[in-house]
Amino acid sequence: MKSTQFFLTLFFCLVYCNLNAQLDIGKKLKNQTNNKANKEVNQEINKGLNSVESGVKDIFKKKKPPVITQQQPSKDTLSKVVNPQTPKDPSSSSSQLQAYSKFDFIPGERVIFFEDFSQDKVGDFPALWNTNGSAEVVTTNLFPGNWMRFVTRDAIWTDELLILPDNYTIEFDVIPIQGEEKRMAGYQFRLMQATNIKAFDHGSAPGKGGFLFGVEYFGRPSFSTWFNQEGCPILALRGSKEDEASKEKENQKYHIALWAQKSRIRLYQDQNKLFDLPKAMPVECIKVDRIRFEEGAAMISNVRIAVGAPDIRNKLITEGKLVTYGIYFDVNKDEVKPESYGTLKEIAAILNEVPDVKVTIVGHTDSDGDESKNIDLSKRRAAAVKTELARSFGVNGDRLVTDGMGETKPVAPNDSPVNKALNRRVEFIKL
Repeated sequence: MKSTQFFLTLFFCLVYCNLNAQLDIGKKLKNQTNNKANKEVNQEINKGLNSVESGVKDIFKKKKPPVITQQQPSKDTLSKVVNPQTPKDPSSSSSQLQAYSKFDFIPGERVIFFEDFSQDKVGDFPALWNTNGSAEVVTTNLFPGNWMRFVTRDAIWTDELLILPDNYTIEFDVIPIQGEEKRMAGYQFRLMQATNIKAFDHGSAPGKGGFLFGVEYFGRPSFSTWFNQEGCPILALRGSKEDEASKEKENQKYHIALWAQKSRIRLYQDQNKLFDLPKAMPVECIKVDRIRFEEGAAMISNVRIAVGAPDIRNKLITEGKLVTYGIYFDVNKDEVKPESYGTLKEIAAILNEVPDVKVTIVGHTDSDGDESKNIDLSKRRAAAVKTELARSFGVNGDRLVTDGMGETKPVAPNDSPVNKALNRRVEFIKL
């Protein structure tokens, strides 16, 4: 009997302990679950508070200053800096050359005018130009080289008249800047025939006629033509590019290229063809002899005028040597710029049509800088051209040998901007 009571007592004790243990475990699980839930809620609340706090900070945070602030220049600000220390060009890129099927621009073969203002003193008006207003040579902290800066309602023009044939190209780099209205002012570029060869032709339709390319204050590019001569068309042309991608922006650099072939004018902005006008400039009544910048605010450099369409096939295949000025690089850089697409496309087409031909690509520089560095730069540029011909245009790289001569093989004295431009070239020599 006592044994039975003992076992019953032990049994009830075990059941009670087990029940308490289960209740305790359940309580602990409940507490842990609640703690985990509370922790997650706290984290979400903290995230929300952090977002609110960040938003509040952004409300009171000072907005970034505009890119150009000449009164208080910073390292990320385009400003008038007479002695920039480490200029960099934000337009340069090490990415692969992109294909622009509509970019068919090929510069003229013989340079007749080149202006990078390297011979002018910073702060002075450039020597090869004239004006009825004002302009000055400046340097910047973002873009290498010298630039002609103007903020004016007047005009700046080439002092000497140009002698241009039916086929010529005109190129220049431009940076739209803030004008008198404290915003981007736009600018105008005229290609015209002068009446007063030693003075300024007044009016909205100056001289004997010409072609006007303009960028308005809100960035839209446009063109127009005008004629004051007998025998010229009565109706002039006018048009604009309305898409947002074509609009220029303040403090950004653009490369403008114009290709005239008799009456036809093609105009390009960077790698894009903006206008292609088959009857823009009737050669029977207008002979262009002057370029002009006016009516706005901008910085201009690397003005290049060249004549004659290069006969790439004949020079490379028949004569065995092609000298080209249509492959572009930034200063002291070896990346091929996208503006080179038209020239490279033509060369690649010839090489792919004649698969047995092998060539040596030779880079050349002017005499600015250290000679050994120029040789190295020219070799790297030649190698970059080979890479692009193979990668972007399908030319067999085994057919291409590269070399660089730096400044050691000039074709002209390095004594003027024009001659230095002639020495900066890429040659293709048939093996």
